[in-house]
Amino acid sequence: MATDDFLPPSPWVVRFSELSPKYSPVLDLACGTGRHTKFFLAKGHPVSAVDRNLNSITDIHHELLSKVELDLETDTPWPLPTRYFGTVVVTNYLYRPILNQIVASVARPGLLIYETFAKGNEKYGRPSNPKFLLEPGELLELVRGHLRVVAYEDVTVSRPKLAAIQRICGYLEP
Repeated sequence: MATDDFLPPSPWVVRFSELSPKYSPVLDLACGTGRHTKFFLAKGHPVSAVDRNLNSITDIHHELLSKVELDLETDTPWPLPTRYFGTVVVTNYLYRPILNQIVASVARPGLLIYETFAKGNEKYGRPSNPKFLLEPGELLELVRGHLRVVAYEDVTVSRPKLAAIQRICGYLEP
């Protein structure tokens, strides 16, 4: 969950949101404060906001919003086995056992926008545990053979804070 309740949507998510199939369902996985939930609702998408604690989005009320409270790390197996989404958004979250299911949740046509911390972030603060840091090229390997890579970066950013991150946008063609 984000520590700053006032963070705007990630520029990476905003940049590639235009590729999202118009009005298609969006999965905001580990939605935190709901910054991407709000963003996609404003664009007319139905959104399923999933997190282990939805207290941070109690202020969001919208007829296109579905709130799903579950712990992705203990509520196994994958809780959405028959659901597909035009866009799957994941930011600042990594739990490797569900990575393949996340990719498999992308509809045809559909989009995956993923951005989280990478190896090297331990120099800048939390998270520093390797369990929560992507290995070099890990997101590329995740989508290989499943999605067409639109963009990928493994970079250090200075905003909203100094961090090593990896991000990918992948598309599943019709």
